[in-house]
Amino acid sequence: MSQPDPVSRKRGSYRGLRLAGVVAVVIAVVVVAHGLIVRAAESSRLRDWTDAQALPTVAVNPPANSANASGLELPGRLEAFKRAPIYARVPGYVKDWKYDIGAKVKAGDLLAEVETPDLDQQLAQARADLATAQANANLSRITAQRWQALGKTSLVAKQDVDEKTGDLAAKQAAANSAQANVARLVAMKGFARITAPFDGIVTARNTDIGALVNAGSSAGSELFVVSDTQRLRVNLAVPQNYAPSVPPGTKATLSVPEYPNKTYTAEVEASSQAISAASGTTQMQLLVDNPDGELLPGGYASVRLDLKAHAKVLSVPASALIVNANGLTVATVGADDKIVVKPVTLARDLGKTVEISSGLAADDRVVENPPDGVVSGTQVRIAGAQPKGQVAAAEKGKNSKG
Repeated sequence: MSQPDPVSRKRGSYRGLRLAGVVAVVIAVVVVAHGLIVRAAESSRLRDWTDAQALPTVAVNPPANSANASGLELPGRLEAFKRAPIYARVPGYVKDWKYDIGAKVKAGDLLAEVETPDLDQQLAQARADLATAQANANLSRITAQRWQALGKTSLVAKQDVDEKTGDLAAKQAAANSAQANVARLVAMKGFARITAPFDGIVTARNTDIGALVNAGSSAGSELFVVSDTQRLRVNLAVPQNYAPSVPPGTKATLSVPEYPNKTYTAEVEASSQAISAASGTTQMQLLVDNPDGELLPGGYASVRLDLKAHAKVLSVPASALIVNANGLTVATVGADDKIVVKPVTLARDLGKTVEISSGLAADDRVVENPPDGVVSGTQVRIAGAQPKGQVAAAEKGKNSKG
C-alpha cells in the first residue's frame, strides 16, 4: 500500500484551513448582522416608546345625562325650632335650681327660685302706702258726704262742698295708684320663680345657688336656655342663580359628621326673598324632624337639595372646564386621538359637576383634566390605551413567532 505524497498532504491541510477560515468569517458576519438587526429593532421600539411617552396622557369620559340626577349640595347650620334664653326679671340671689343641662322640662316647670330681699321690702312699703291711701280716701268720702248733706240746707257755701268732693276724688285716685303699685310689685315677686316657657330641653345653665343675679338681659348672661329640639330649623345660604329653583316645599336630604352613614329628610319652609349684598346668597330655612334627638342644635350639616332637572343638558366634571380669553370651553378627543376644543354654554354649576346646555354631544370624549396650554390639534394618548407603536411591535413579534 503506497503512502500519500507529502506535498499532497500539505495541500490538503491548506485547503482545510482555508475552509475553516471561510466558515469562521461567515459565522462572524452572521453574528454581526444579527446583532445589528436586533439593535436596530430595539432602537426602533425605544424610539416608538419614547415618542408615545412624550405625548400628553389624558383621561376621557363621555358627558353624562343629568336629567335624572340633579341636586345642589350646600353647608347648613342646625338650630332649635324654639330657643329661649331665660334671664332674671328681678334682682336677687339664686335660692335653688331644679334642672341641669340635658334635662327635659315641661311648660311651667320651675327651673330656679330667686331670693329678693329688696323687692320684699318694697312690697311691704307699697302695702303700707296702700293702707294709708285707703284710710285717707275713706275719711275724705265721709267728709264729702257730710258736706253734701249740709249743702242741701244752704248752711254752707257750694264752693266748700265742691272742695270736699274734689278732695274725695283725689284721695280715691291716690288709693288706686297705691293699689296698682302693690299689684306691680306682686307681679314682680312672681318672677322670682323662673319657669320653663315651653316643653323642651335645658341646653344651658349659667348660674348656681347663692349667685347674684341682676334684672334684664343687659346685666349679664342668661341663667338658663331651653330649646325645643323635636324639630330643627336648617339655615341655608343658596346662591342667587339657584334661588328660583328652590321654592318652598323643595325636598332635601342632610347628613351630619357624627352619623356619616345616615341621612335625614328635610323640606324647605321659607325663603328670605332677598339677596345678601355681602355674599350674593338667599337665606332659606328648612325643617327636619328630630324625634330621637340625634341632630344637635348649633351643629353643621351637609344639605343636598333635590332640584328640578333641566331637559337636554349634559353634565361633565367641573375640572373639565377651560376658562381663558376664548371664554368657556371643553377639550374633547377626536377619532384620530387629537384634541378638539369646543366652546360650551354653562347651564348650572353643581359643585363637583357642571351642566352644559350647548356645545357638546353625548358621544364626545371629554378630557377630565386637560393639561395646561392645550389647543385643538394636539396629539394625545388616552389613559389605559396601548400606544400604536407598541401595538404594531407586538403584532410584528407575534407574526414572526408564528
